[in-house]
Amino acid sequence: MTPARVLIANRGEIAVRLMETLRSEGVESVALYAEDDAAGLWVRLADHAEALPGTGAAAYLDQDAVLAAAKASGATAVHPGYGFLSENAAFAERCEGAGLTFLGPTPAQLRALGSKTEARSLARSLGVPLLPGTEGPTSLEDALAFQNAHPGPLMLKAVSGGGGRGIRPVAEGEDLTDAFTRCAQEAEKAFGDGALYLEQALLAPRHIEVQILGDGQGGVVHLWERECTLQRRRQKLLEVAPSPTLDGALRQRILDAALSLAQHLGYRSLGTFEFLVDPAAPEGFAFMEANPRLQVEHTVTEMITGLDLVACQLAVGAGATLASLGLSEPPTYRGFAAQARVNLESLDGDGNVKPQGGTLTAYTPPTGPGVRVDGWGEVGLRPSPRYDSLLAKVITHSATGSYAQALGKLEAALGRFDLRGIESTLPLLRALLRDPAVQENRIDTTYVERNAQALVAAAESLRPAPRVEEDALETAASVTLSAGDIALPAPMQGTVVSWAVAEGDAVAEGALICVMDAMKMEHEIRAPQSGLIAGLHCEAGDAVLEGAVLAALTPAEVAAEGEAAEAVLDLDHIRPDLAEVIERHGFGLDENRPDAVARRRKTGQRTTRENLEDLVEPDSFVEYGSLLIAAQRRRRPIDDLIKRTPADGMVAGHGIVNGDLFDPDRSRTVVMSYDYTVLAGTQGTMNHIKKDRLIELAERSRMPVVFFTEGGGGRPGDTDGIGVAGLDCLAFWTFGQLSGQVPLIGITSGRCFAGNAALLGTCDVVIATENSNIGMGGPAMIEGGGLGVFPPEAVGPLSVQRKNGVVDLVAKDEAEAVALAKQYLSYFQGPVKDWTCADQRTLRHLIPENRLRVYDVRKVIDALADEGSVLELRREFGVGMITCLARIEGKPVGLIANDPTHLSGAIDAVGCDKSARFMQLCDAFNLPIVSLCDTPGFMVGPAEEENAMVRHAGRLFVVAGSLSVPLMTIVLRKGYGLGAQAMTGGSFRAPYFIVGWPTSEFGGMGLEGAVKLGYRKELEAIEDPEEREKTYQQMVDRMYQRGKGTNMASHFEIDDVIDPAESRRWISAGLEANPLPHWRTIPPKRPCVDTW
Repeated sequence: MTPARVLIANRGEIAVRLMETLRSEGVESVALYAEDDAAGLWVRLADHAEALPGTGAAAYLDQDAVLAAAKASGATAVHPGYGFLSENAAFAERCEGAGLTFLGPTPAQLRALGSKTEARSLARSLGVPLLPGTEGPTSLEDALAFQNAHPGPLMLKAVSGGGGRGIRPVAEGEDLTDAFTRCAQEAEKAFGDGALYLEQALLAPRHIEVQILGDGQGGVVHLWERECTLQRRRQKLLEVAPSPTLDGALRQRILDAALSLAQHLGYRSLGTFEFLVDPAAPEGFAFMEANPRLQVEHTVTEMITGLDLVACQLAVGAGATLASLGLSEPPTYRGFAAQARVNLESLDGDGNVKPQGGTLTAYTPPTGPGVRVDGWGEVGLRPSPRYDSLLAKVITHSATGSYAQALGKLEAALGRFDLRGIESTLPLLRALLRDPAVQENRIDTTYVERNAQALVAAAESLRPAPRVEEDALETAASVTLSAGDIALPAPMQGTVVSWAVAEGDAVAEGALICVMDAMKMEHEIRAPQSGLIAGLHCEAGDAVLEGAVLAALTPAEVAAEGEAAEAVLDLDHIRPDLAEVIERHGFGLDENRPDAVARRRKTGQRTTRENLEDLVEPDSFVEYGSLLIAAQRRRRPIDDLIKRTPADGMVAGHGIVNGDLFDPDRSRTVVMSYDYTVLAGTQGTMNHIKKDRLIELAERSRMPVVFFTEGGGGRPGDTDGIGVAGLDCLAFWTFGQLSGQVPLIGITSGRCFAGNAALLGTCDVVIATENSNIGMGGPAMIEGGGLGVFPPEAVGPLSVQRKNGVVDLVAKDEAEAVALAKQYLSYFQGPVKDWTCADQRTLRHLIPENRLRVYDVRKVIDALADEGSVLELRREFGVGMITCLARIEGKPVGLIANDPTHLSGAIDAVGCDKSARFMQLCDAFNLPIVSLCDTPGFMVGPAEEENAMVRHAGRLFVVAGSLSVPLMTIVLRKGYGLGAQAMTGGSFRAPYFIVGWPTSEFGGMGLEGAVKLGYRKELEAIEDPEEREKTYQQMVDRMYQRGKGTNMASHFEIDDVIDPAESRRWISAGLEANPLPHWRTIPPKRPCVDTW
């Protein structure tokens, strides 16, 4: 099961990147921040944030603090990102011990691979090529002994961690004592583990790594390789996927080696297996290490495969198999992707790295097709020197081009990156990307160090030109004006494009002086008063700051002429450009579509815009995408599409519903409606995109959705797309994600089939007119599947759908359907001020004193609730359980009640489902629940068990147990057994109150049944039938006296027995004692509301 809330045990750009996927997957994020990280961008982007004690990396390595934060935040899973605790097996083990899903490999796999020496041992056992090295954590003494036995260059490496940290080269003959000490200190600081090992070094290798994904259930797949050869001091600068120059046979051997390591472990989650490629290696390549976590450079793999690797981690962590993800085999990759790491540091001519500090004064990442930026920069950021200098990653993808084109796109993107205030690697990265050796991949891991001087010189030439400084420009304070002259200052920073005047010209007030360019827009500078131009203080082409003196003006009387003369503006004049827009909008209006209107009149139905006008307040509707046309440009003329497919058959936007009752912040609602007069209301390419946009707005602004879904499903006639089946459309996924986030109201009239019906069925409430036919497939689909030939009227008629629970509310026509939608929506918009109710003394007389006589519980509901406020849902389905929305003193509530006229109030399987779903709906949107109980218990018997009664009853208990809204129970008559407990939330102690009316009676089971079972032998021993019946009735009477409400109350098993006329007072007091925030003001409470 996908976790509801994930704690990100990391910071910076990876924290921001993880949040993007969590948000798209509907998962809440919890950020961590150290004391010196409180202003980090990721902290503000998270749904929740928890502080860590301390500063620097040590704060993020504090396992106790991280786990405490997870518990405090209510997280159910932890994503470690990379670095810090990502490869710490003990931490993963502690997460699992705390009931948290660790989104990564198992602790055992982390031990096997997180320790590089353990990983080397595994590789050796599987025959994967290795370079000679020490075994296990190595002491300084053992390292010196290895050096003596293996002349040549060596590499000291941290046993734990990765990312190029904790690695130091040792040249041949060099004393490694100092390097050993420094390397151990760096590893301890970065990973909390200073253990080292030593291996022989290759002089000029290439660095190739393989991305692995495993499901922990036997499934392992590679996602191709990445080349990470361009590095400086073992820190990667540029990464590409796939490698552009790796020999095919060698590639396959490396992929096979990585797979064998992962398969041996039954690997779970993401992992990277890294290799050095060099002819000097034993077999042309050697296993270097494994990083059992998400890598910094995972982005390039995502770009070429189209996968979201973090989403894959979430899915695998929730138990998905590779087969279920469609990844039993490696995905096909497309083109080349490249990533550049933008670090806040500089490189000198000797290859030395110098971290840079300061405050960012500009941060505008590049955009464009195939360009992606993962970062955490923002203007005003002052990064702490205690952390890694990585600020952002710029990634580009060339899906069809060459490797050189991918690098060229990356270099161009870096050139558009406006990053100022702190020196960065941007110029160096651009210099690398322009280097012919890099473009041809004639490189090794030492290339940057060996060519540092030339690269730094090239980078210097690519450094952005200095911004114009204030002291280089004239300002009002630095210009000397003649007595009486006034300055004409620049109103903004920009460039003077042209002058309209010369020195000595006479200008009237409002006359054009010059034109300035600022932010790619031209601005006219006009004379503030009439006079003579005394001097021009800059030339065309000059850059000026705000306030710089452009010209001097000697005030004088000058008559206005030409454009400076006062003109009378005709506010009603329609310019040609506006007239064109108005005409285009007109094609979608009913007055310009008489044939379409006539077709609706023929079927006795309204048009889409008539329904819309009835639903929303006048002039409140803001329409999106009204100028869309069907995606059929390849087969039909544009003019024809404009006239015949306005809005691509979907009118969508948002407007005010019930504005007479509620303020705009409660009444603004997203409305979408298929237009059956346009291509039979089918789902086209463009209206799918429009739906996606409106769904996004509904989610972003937490607006309810009213959806008119009449239509025939998918549209096969669109020609302008490039896909095959169109199954990658987002609408059903994203609309499904709205469930539980905002109220969803579906309305249909006429025919609603296939995809249209799927969207209708996703709604919380389905309102259908009497002429409706609803089905997951229309006649054409049914016939095409070889299932017979049927007319539309035979598929899902309302006579079927109103009784099987698909339809919640039945309307005679669209006018009534709209009225029902407005009433239904009002309960979720809030309380109303004006209300009346029946004389509550009426309640005293609605239930007969004769305990065996039935009564109409709906009369009880109507008398108890505000007059006219009851809206019953699914009346013809699950008829033994009544579910309705109502108001008490204007406040909205959900109400459930047993109907004693059906099975004497016993709760059957469909009754369980009906009430459980209704409880979810109320809980999702913070509606308190009133339960009117009169049940002998759950329906039992062989026939009922054929309906899976055990599971349906269990569902009712599970849902009731998850409620966060108050439940208030009034027992009208029978409160017996498990059924009565279900009506009270699972226990008589679960409701905010449970009271009985004078007619209430209680027992562990029905009184008659209890006597028959409990006293069977005694009754059977009485031979005289009349005497036996008399004794039986006496026993029942005694049981009744024992189970009477007053006796229950005397034992405090219920809170009280009350005068029925006091019922509203009890409910009102409960509502006042439990004020609930409106659902729009709090995070969503439930992942969804059951559609059933």
